[in-house]
Amino acid sequence: MQQKKLNYLKIKKRYFKFLKTQEVLSEPFRDKIGQLKNFYLPICGIIHDTFIKNKKTKIIGLAGGQGSGKSTVSKILKIILKNLYNLRTEVLSIDDFYKTLSERKKISKKISPLFLTRGVPGTHDTKFLLHCLNALKNKKFKKIFIPKFDKSIDDRIPKKKWHIVKKKPDIIIFEGWCVGVLPQKNKDLLKPINRLEKEQDKKKIWRKKVNQELKTNYRKVFKLIDKMIFLKVPSFEHVFKWRLLQEKKLMITSKGKKTMNEDQIKTFIMYYERLTKHMLKNLDKFAKVVIRIDDKHKFKSIKLN
Repeated sequence: MQQKKLNYLKIKKRYFKFLKTQEVLSEPFRDKIGQLKNFYLPICGIIHDTFIKNKKTKIIGLAGGQGSGKSTVSKILKIILKNLYNLRTEVLSIDDFYKTLSERKKISKKISPLFLTRGVPGTHDTKFLLHCLNALKNKKFKKIFIPKFDKSIDDRIPKKKWHIVKKKPDIIIFEGWCVGVLPQKNKDLLKPINRLEKEQDKKKIWRKKVNQELKTNYRKVFKLIDKMIFLKVPSFEHVFKWRLLQEKKLMITSKGKKTMNEDQIKTFIMYYERLTKHMLKNLDKFAKVVIRIDDKHKFKSIKLN
């Protein structure tokens, strides 16, 4: 009991220290202790229980709309899993597996100009992603280089700056806005969802290709996920608001690097709108853990399936 209390105090201290580093632009985290006790600790308990069944590396999918807090949540889960359960945890972002700018230029010329903009299925290197996930789970583990993508230059950084995983992880938190998303029905692709689709995807080539990617290459990746966690935002309108905040934080933390203004963000999130709304309708039926987020960006409720 005493050890458990000491572990909790250690986690609480590191949790608060981490949150302090994230509080930018007077956006404080609300109900910190309540969020820790009612959400983060129970989720880590589920992850731990999943691991100890056979003590094999487990992949935990973490999905949510842009600006929902996936990166922050991933880092908090890693702190708790390490300090409470002594589980070696790696966080992988699907964003780091975007195809290079030159690769996206090729597919934008070959298929649709809309594929030049990173984000949707079809703009990730799924073959490389599948290789990395399988390598991290492999019994005969060897150190592996995980790519890093710099959004300010819209390209992958040189390999010498990639993240190196030297020891086999117990847990892989695989986070990304479209992680675990299911393909849409063909009939749902017919009507354009916004101005971008109406004006630049009149023949539906882009959205059909995105859907085909989900049915094939992304399905192979998502099949490796052992448990899904879904951060459910109140609506797509909140994606714009929170993505704007995300960009303002990027301006502070990445001085001198290219960032987007309000109008650019409005256009940018149109690429994400179709699948984000699709996920808000459907993903909570399949995710093991669904966390509803309120309009103050705070965890509101947790549902276990």
